Amino acid sequence: RFVPERMVPFSFPLSKRALWDPVPMGDVIASHIAYYRNPKLSMMEKTLRLAYRHAKQHEKKLFSCFLLGTLAVDEDEESITLTIDRFDPGREV
Repeated sequence: RFVPERMVPFSFPLSKRALWDPVPMGDVIASHIAYYRNPKLSMMEKTLRLAYRHAKQHEKKLFSCFLLGTLAVDEDEESITLTIDRFDPGREV
């Protein structure tokens, strides 16, 4: 979903040498992952079961964890696929 009020401008850090002219040119455009492509999510069953078991065994209602995977543009260049294949419970500290 395209939500322009959540988008924030980004800038590059200062450097001693400029590789390009930093003066903005043209109209502002939005860069959003799902604006031009159809996103797909693929998740390994083993990863999902591990995350579910960890959530059930956790004492607190809220906890932090990491889901790791890869992001790829499909061959037809019409969609992107996020494949989640690893679960990392992280550390409490």
